Amino acid sequence: MTSDQRPWPTEIRLAPDRRTLTVTFDDGTQFSYAAEYLRVLSPSAEVQGHSPDQRQTVPGKKDVGIMSIDAVGNYAVRITFDDMHSTGIYSWDYLHRLGRDRDELWAGYVSELEAKGLSREPPRRQR
Repeated sequence: MTSDQRPWPTEIRLAPDRRTLTVTFDDGTQFSYAAEYLRVLSPSAEVQGHSPDQRQTVPGKKDVGIMSIDAVGNYAVRITFDDMHSTGIYSWDYLHRLGRDRDELWAGYVSELEAKGLSREPPRRQR
């Protein structure tokens, strides 16, 4: 895709339960993203690292929600999650890729969790 053919969002909608973000693009595609999916694949350096070998597998985010979505210029949004993670800047290209490649990316994440003995479930609180 050339730069002048990049998909551009025409609508961004957060579900009332704050657990699903739906983005419609001008190429006719529409993707619904679970908050957990967006959180564990955050483009932040905290998650992605500064090189592929520094990338982190983020467990325990099954119940995470979205607190806010803020525009970053005209090219991206910053999502603040209810676990207070807010350093990822989701470009339109990145969001489109997350939607387009969801099955592959999610399967890779679940495989990483299993390989590392981690869980999607949040840690239990001590009483």
